[in-house]
Amino acid sequence: MSASVNTSLPLEYQREQDRMNILGFWIFLGAEIVLFATLFGVYGVLYERYAGGPTHKDIFIMKDVMIQTVLLLTSSFTMGVAIFEMRRNNLKGLLIWFILTLLLGAGFLYMEINEFIHYIHAGATMQTSAFLSSLFVLLGTHGAHVTFGIFWATFVIVQLLKRGLTPVTARKTFIIGLYWHFLDVVWIFIFTFVYLKGMIS
Repeated sequence: MSASVNTSLPLEYQREQDRMNILGFWIFLGAEIVLFATLFGVYGVLYERYAGGPTHKDIFIMKDVMIQTVLLLTSSFTMGVAIFEMRRNNLKGLLIWFILTLLLGAGFLYMEINEFIHYIHAGATMQTSAFLSSLFVLLGTHGAHVTFGIFWATFVIVQLLKRGLTPVTARKTFIIGLYWHFLDVVWIFIFTFVYLKGMIS
């Protein structure tokens, strides 16, 4: 790490370029909010258009959904601890919690893939009804984001192992942390407005 670190600022905010990159990523997350808001809006219009196919109560397995929720929300906690360790300049602690976050994310994806397989076996595909089309697009878009996040974070871990904690690697770690928390927030909305609403409607 550089000897000219400004201790009044976190490592990821040391350079003007890094501060601008973080600001730019916040703007990107704003665009992502618009994307998911659109998908939620479409789902809200179509969520009762079953076309004679399976309904929410026919296909949702809330036990599995709860497991997915625990995995993903726990991964948000572990990501927070990873950033905390980064702020303490503890590379080993950062890597341990970072890798644990990705394992929890992989567990979430495994459960989601099994969920999709269950839907298909129950006769619920994208072509079955408007409800299922909007459901698959919403869940699939979120799942694709989680998948991308896992690959992205893996590359950041490789850079941390090669270069250690620098302003650049700290900025990259902080940004993937923001991205991961964003995905967790989106999942809370999915859990509430898709699964819970579907089971009580």
